[in-house]
Amino acid sequence: MSERKKLLMRLQATQFAAWELHMFLDTHPCDRTANEMFRKYTDEAKMLKTEFEKKYGPLTVSSSYEASWLNDPWPWEHQGSCD
Repeated sequence: MSERKKLLMRLQATQFAAWELHMFLDTHPCDRTANEMFRKYTDEAKMLKTEFEKKYGPLTVSSSYEASWLNDPWPWEHQGSCD
């Protein structure tokens, strides 16, 4: 498995855990342990998302405020063979 895929899977698992804790806290808002875990997973997910985007580019449209993709060659601007 590539490093990109491993990092993406870690991010997805962390976001899933944060979401599940978020839903649990809807019905158990005073659970201190769940609140601490939610903060931990939310912080970790933010860190992993930042790491992923630094290495591999934005995950969502709102992740990037600059249109760096406009500076890249467009598909019809590539020179050379198609392999």
